[in-house]
Amino acid sequence: MAHPKANINIRNKKASFEYELIEKFVAGMQLVGTEMKSIRNGKVSMNDAYCQFHGGELYAKNIHISEYELGTCNNHLAKRDRKLLLTKRELDKLDRKLKESGLTIVPTRLFINDRGLAKLEIALARGKKVYDKRETLKQKDSKREMDRMMKF
Repeated sequence: MAHPKANINIRNKKASFEYELIEKFVAGMQLVGTEMKSIRNGKVSMNDAYCQFHGGELYAKNIHISEYELGTCNNHLAKRDRKLLLTKRELDKLDRKLKESGLTIVPTRLFINDRGLAKLEIALARGKKVYDKRETLKQKDSKREMDRMMKF
């Protein structure tokens, strides 16, 4: 049974430009109040979002889920920290990788799965240098140019 608005797919385009994505994981999110309604409306921004361990648990920080317009006094806070739901093995693996090298965890995509649950795709990432970013832009431009040439 597919959810009527299961086509929500919010990407963090800045993450793939700023970071070299090494390994991806899909995590559930602990949501409260009217957050799911705002996600279904597409009112999410993940520009400066990152993930951080606190007390052995992983939290997503700086994900801005706008307040629900029709919400009452029970509306949620827009930029609160949200707990990510991963298995113990995945959490241990991520924690080990973070401690051993200069890696970070960034959210790359927020989507609603076929069961109607909000999922966050996170990636283990390494920061790109300036010349890597320039190389990415060159590749993107050349791909766009090739696509234009193929049309004619």
